[in-house]
Amino acid sequence: MNLTRRNLLKGAGGAIAALFVAGLVKPIRVLAGTWNEAAFQSKDLKEALSASGAAGAADSTDVVLTAPGIAEDGAVVPIVVRSNIPDTTRVSVFVEQNPYPLAASFDFMNEALPEVGVRLKFGKTSTVRAVVMAGGKAYTAHKDVKVTAGGCGG
Repeated sequence: MNLTRRNLLKGAGGAIAALFVAGLVKPIRVLAGTWNEAAFQSKDLKEALSASGAAGAADSTDVVLTAPGIAEDGAVVPIVVRSNIPDTTRVSVFVEQNPYPLAASFDFMNEALPEVGVRLKFGKTSTVRAVVMAGGKAYTAHKDVKVTAGGCGG
């Protein structure tokens, strides 16, 4: 067999698949590294904020949250968060009235542009909250989004 990049990747894919089948590797561990299970599984906003290290986050105009005031379809609500705070290491997005408030969280390396865009499901009218971790502190911005057609099933 000719050793090409394609053949190498095909072989690596087979090896990873075998590890999944054997139960030795869980997909979330391979694809996502580490994640904050307690924060993502929390059904309460205060618990989710606390588990993510964002309890007591200070309001900041340097956290720029862009969201529609009215979403005609709660199944696809575009959200953009940008941090103008130096040394930003994480951007998280919470939808307060969803069954699981923590909707997304992104970690950043040094020198990375801390800006994310996501499309989230809103079950009903809710406040969307962006939380930025920078320099060991938490900062936040929020906006109310009125949903005219829900997106999250019960």
